[in-house]
Amino acid sequence: MTRCRMTLFRRLLDLASLRSRFSFAALALSGFALTLVPGAHLIAPAQAAEVQGIAAIVNDQVISEYDLDQRMRLLVASGSIRPKKENVARLKQQVLRSLVDEKLQSQELERLELKVDQKEIDSALEQIASRTGRKPDEIIELLAKSGVTKESFIGQITANLAWQKVTARLFAPQVTVSADEVDEILNRLAADADQKQYQLSELVLSFDNAAQEREMMAGAQRLVQQLRQGAPFQAVASQFSQSASAARGGDIGWVAETQLPENAVDAIRATPLGGVTDPIRATNSIFVYNVRAAQQGTGPNAMKNQFILLRVLFPVPKNASNAQYNTADAKAKKVKAQFKTCKQLADIAPKFGGKVDAPQTALASQLRDPLRSQLQASEAGTVLGPMRSKAGAELFAICDRKDDQGTNITRESIENSLFSQKTSMVSRRHLRDLRRDAIVDSKK
Repeated sequence: MTRCRMTLFRRLLDLASLRSRFSFAALALSGFALTLVPGAHLIAPAQAAEVQGIAAIVNDQVISEYDLDQRMRLLVASGSIRPKKENVARLKQQVLRSLVDEKLQSQELERLELKVDQKEIDSALEQIASRTGRKPDEIIELLAKSGVTKESFIGQITANLAWQKVTARLFAPQVTVSADEVDEILNRLAADADQKQYQLSELVLSFDNAAQEREMMAGAQRLVQQLRQGAPFQAVASQFSQSASAARGGDIGWVAETQLPENAVDAIRATPLGGVTDPIRATNSIFVYNVRAAQQGTGPNAMKNQFILLRVLFPVPKNASNAQYNTADAKAKKVKAQFKTCKQLADIAPKFGGKVDAPQTALASQLRDPLRSQLQASEAGTVLGPMRSKAGAELFAICDRKDDQGTNITRESIENSLFSQKTSMVSRRHLRDLRRDAIVDSKK
């Protein structure tokens, strides 16, 4: 194996590790609101696996109704789907297809005599837990409250790790990225420097024939409906997308208009920031994009400036009088006058009746005026306010500030991106071949 191929092979192993870390990061970001999840009551109560029926048979291996029930509950618990009475059956079809794919992937792992060891599973679980600020046992306990067993949760972790091992074994030696390919992308990006750029996440569903295309389009439309009803894009992309970007919750970074197909550009332009596009047809695939941000060119973007803020509230009663607001303002001004550091502010504010929030990181684009404008004009170590809100008088301390430096695209980042795209393409093709050659008997 050449040095270039060996480097890329190691990179794929790194990507495998990233997949195990990030395919469940979206689960963490969704907050694990496990006890009061909308739609959870629409899923039939879980029964013991041995008394459940068969949902599908994949090459003589069974996916039970219990398995399907458990995955539905996991997705509802993580916020990936929010089923309603009229769409539960259709969502089950989409989830069952994912379970069939996972079964095929696990069978391929076994065929290649590869294994996912317990250390890898434990490491992935630790990383999921750390992103929620909880311990692994607490995650398992929270899931149990939504009827999800530890075995079912670990099963999905194992399935993700399994396919990455298969991909690394089968395709890494075949994938190369040449210097000419990198140069071509660099030249194109230089030409696109003044073009409008979009920060995008993607969800990709692939198909092999016209019948599957109709099925995938219907599935994409259902997922778009879920997303527009509030399901987190990262969680949905991690679960359902068949692109390598699923490992990052669908994130594909900043993309120039000229790098996108014309029909995708039209759809993205018509989508408000923060929204999701309608499904977009491409060759053997259907795309859905989350339009997270936009800018002209690749230079610094003030809307991407990042602030670490400490908020202190001096509360007032409901329907407070002007005199009560004046009292809260006076307390806030006394605290502001003593400000030295964020830590010191958090210590002294309660002495004056202030309620201190945990420090929060926010982009300028996530904030509203007049606060945003004042922050943009202020340096780290500044306290803004007091500002009046319905809750009371507020102070905002800027604990740290990082200004955007513009898009910094390196040869290495381009090489990584191309390598990821190529491995994703060949792994999707291999999975399509496995589906085509498999004997799948769906009972749904």
